[in-house]
Amino acid sequence: MSKKPYYITTAITYTSGKPHIGNTYEIILADSIARYKRMEGYDVFFQTGTDEHGQKVELKAEEKGVTPKEFVDDVAGEIKRIWDLMNTSYDRFIRTTDEDHEKQVQKIFKKLYEQGDIYKGEYEGLYCTPCESFFTESQLVDGKCPDCGRPVQPAKEEAYFLKLSKYADRLIEHINTHPEFIQPESRKNEMMNNFLLPGLQDLCVSRTSFSWGIPVDFDEGHIVYVWLDALTNYITGIGYDCDGNSSDKFNKFWPADLHLIGKDIIRFHTIYWPIILMALDLPLPKQVFGHPWLLQGDGKMSKSKGNVLYADDLVDFFGVDAVRYFVLHEMPFERDGVISWELMIERMNSDLANILGNLVNRTISMSNKYFGGIVEDKGVVGDYDDDLKAVVTGTRDKVAEKMADLRVADSMTEIFNLFRRCNRYIDETMPWVLAKDEASKDRLATVLYNLVEGITIGASLLSPYMPETSEKIFAQLNTSMVEFDNLATFGNYKSGTKVTEKPQILFARLDEKEVMEKAKVLMEKQAASVKAANAAVEEDTVIDIEPKDEITFDDFTKMQFQVGEIIACEEVKKSKKLLCSQVKIGSQVKQIVSGIKAYYKPEDMVGKKVMVLVNLKPAKLAGVLSEGMLLCAENDKGELALVTPDKDMPAGAEIC
Repeated sequence: MSKKPYYITTAITYTSGKPHIGNTYEIILADSIARYKRMEGYDVFFQTGTDEHGQKVELKAEEKGVTPKEFVDDVAGEIKRIWDLMNTSYDRFIRTTDEDHEKQVQKIFKKLYEQGDIYKGEYEGLYCTPCESFFTESQLVDGKCPDCGRPVQPAKEEAYFLKLSKYADRLIEHINTHPEFIQPESRKNEMMNNFLLPGLQDLCVSRTSFSWGIPVDFDEGHIVYVWLDALTNYITGIGYDCDGNSSDKFNKFWPADLHLIGKDIIRFHTIYWPIILMALDLPLPKQVFGHPWLLQGDGKMSKSKGNVLYADDLVDFFGVDAVRYFVLHEMPFERDGVISWELMIERMNSDLANILGNLVNRTISMSNKYFGGIVEDKGVVGDYDDDLKAVVTGTRDKVAEKMADLRVADSMTEIFNLFRRCNRYIDETMPWVLAKDEASKDRLATVLYNLVEGITIGASLLSPYMPETSEKIFAQLNTSMVEFDNLATFGNYKSGTKVTEKPQILFARLDEKEVMEKAKVLMEKQAASVKAANAAVEEDTVIDIEPKDEITFDDFTKMQFQVGEIIACEEVKKSKKLLCSQVKIGSQVKQIVSGIKAYYKPEDMVGKKVMVLVNLKPAKLAGVLSEGMLLCAENDKGELALVTPDKDMPAGAEIC
């Protein structure tokens, strides 16, 4: 009987630099799902890779004085090194510079053009270079890119467009009739309400303002725009052929069972990608899962902030499987997770060293001490056995239930509940007491057999998440992974097997003070490197902005600027960008809404003296009345800073 196919993909990683642990989380998550499905008996194909074209890559290569291909070769190699370091079991690492991919992208583009789904026109809009996306004025948030919050620039060029509107109603129907298509549920609501239901604009799918991309082979000067290029990797990587000669692998594995992506690119995967597939007359993927972010402290990791954690640095401190455990176990299903040195040390010492490592070590040590390492089931049943066996044999189905909904963290909790139950069984049966009574020898042997069996089943279930650790446990117990169908039965471990004489410490307890001192040095080096890079940029860089029309002095005198003191501030609930401040100006208090949430916490705003445009006509932002404007400066990265007086001035002082 042939195995049922299962095709899982990650988003391909953009080759702009070394991936941090937040980026690396996705490949570890996908790997755990792929390994679990293999354990269940599926024929799994797991694809990941790199997205290598686009204007941002072209600019970064120019900055480094290398060709774009040299630049992406270097970055793709680093990404693959990290993926391999984290022991991920992908079947193909696709690069969008691969010849087979580029050839099919050109054929796909031409086919869609010839059948009328792509047409030539001219684009005039607002362009975000980091996101490589065009937006209309109405799609901006506080005048910035709705995805990354950076500034956008006016752009106009000849381009080809994909007719999204042609397929919009069909896509809406598919989403409504396939509730599992977009997960979690909150992501589906966002796509429907913010994009599909208001109406789709046709998508720009070619560019002429830069050259690093796949050429449109029938129109010189045009290159295929990055999203059509990148998204099609999911089919080109398994042998799709636009001429109808697709490979057996494609026919076997498409449609994909799961596209695992970050929540920030859900729109591209649940609107643009399905419409491309509809235009190609291909079935849609069964599910797109937009996972949350892994944050450092209370904010998103940023190289410019110097707060980035890298997988290889963490592996040096904790080991591969400890890092895998942490990022998988600490990530909630829908909400963002938080990573910190302190939390990793705590999990290492409590969950890994104590609950798991100590359990395995104690069990093997007692088997050697009392029976020369021979583990035998003497069949002497006693108190607590039934409950232990019920927990051990019941864990498989609990894990399967969680994994069916991709609740990976919850499934790992169930496995560690099994290990906790084994530890409690030791306390309940007290093998050291049984060992003092010769008449209890067979009962002692049975207790140790029960423990070894429980550990073996637990380690088998743990293998998708911590594969190296499971193999180490099997080696010490002189056994192998239990097949999935047998994980719900007790008695898989062969009675009479001899365990290792000297148990290996799986996870050593860490000295928190020592680790934190080393971590501090590492982060200080990183921060110093970022500071030096920023200083170098500041020395060489000035900012020129497009000049506005000249105004007269009379125009200027119409604007009233005063110093204000912020006496209260809170987040605007309906907005990801806005803060609402109560600003004291003389004897008045004005309510002012500002798009600065990414740069200031509400509690940090209180007490600040700021410069205010007082007589701006009141307007509602996200449903909240704003009665003025706080003046801010903006750098070339789009980062904002409040303009404040350099001397203490009273609230209400005129700025002239």
